Amino acid sequence: MREHLKSCAQAVLDGESEIAEELARLTLEKKMDLLEVIENGFVAGIREVGKLWEEGILFLPELVMGAEAMKAAMELLQPALETEGSDREKVGHVVIGTIEGDIHDIGKTLVATMLSANGFKITDLGADVPAVRFVDEAEKNDADCIAISALLTTTMPGQKKVIEELDKRSMRSRVKVMVGGAPCDEKWAAEIGADGYAGDAVAAVSLARSLTGRG
Repeated sequence: MREHLKSCAQAVLDGESEIAEELARLTLEKKMDLLEVIENGFVAGIREVGKLWEEGILFLPELVMGAEAMKAAMELLQPALETEGSDREKVGHVVIGTIEGDIHDIGKTLVATMLSANGFKITDLGADVPAVRFVDEAEKNDADCIAISALLTTTMPGQKKVIEELDKRSMRSRVKVMVGGAPCDEKWAAEIGADGYAGDAVAAVSLARSLTGRG
């Protein structure tokens, strides 16, 4: 299993979409632990890609290729994860999206997939989502929690706008808010009045369970 995880991470790091897809298919054929392969294989690879890009070792084309390899693997694994999740009793409803002005959605999609696999009902709004729409959807679906991703420092204030909109509608007491994304941290979450911060998909599942009383 350890070698398989290393191969998954390396495929993403090398930006090899076809290899990543083959490894994802093998994961399903061998009935391996999906969450472990995703988190300790493919996600480990995309984290390393992001780290090397920030350090100036990789450039934008390599960053895009890594993301595409990750996406190729997840297109195969996500349906299987959702099937696993649908067999379980739903533990809560989460509205999730990337805030307005930000089109990054790989991390957000992974969090949504992991939450679904762990029994949460998910309303995924995609990327570039206005603050008001998060609250509209939470109200319409009687959601327990809103999860807001921001990958750019310039879009982070949009997360606060979601909380302000919840306050305006007197919904804040019943809808929990969790934030995530590279520039966010626990200090930022506390500053804007969010209920918590998650740095990765596994932490997001744990936080959602805790916030909805299912931890």
